[in-house]
Amino acid sequence: MFNTVFESMRTITSATVGMQQEMFRKWLTLWPGNQPPPMVPVGVEQIKQYQERWTETFGDLLRRQRETIGAQFKAGQENIAQAFKIGETKDIEELRARTFELWQKCFEAVVQLSETQVRDFQAAMQKWFELVTPRVPPA
Repeated sequence: MFNTVFESMRTITSATVGMQQEMFRKWLTLWPGNQPPPMVPVGVEQIKQYQERWTETFGDLLRRQRETIGAQFKAGQENIAQAFKIGETKDIEELRARTFELWQKCFEAVVQLSETQVRDFQAAMQKWFELVTPRVPPA
């Protein structure tokens, strides 16, 4: 039974890492140097400001990713410790209850990670749209 849980966690973790890598690859293609030059000439100062804002946004995203992965790792360690304690049960009903509780915690950790990644992605996309949307000076 534990092999199935650990295999599921390994599969989910590898899929999550793959999704994150693909997301970062896509975002890096949005860097101004990786795109064809815009039709309207942009001043050097505007490019510097854009790059600074993009670097700040990307750095913030990486920091949040690191925190999320750290929290996931800590939850995984706690779940593994609980998995080893399951063997100490003496009653079948207690074993069932502890196993279900462990499964529920693992599942909730995966759901929380996915929700966090979606929120971070939405926030990053919103910031990116703010960066690429031309600012119209007030009339």
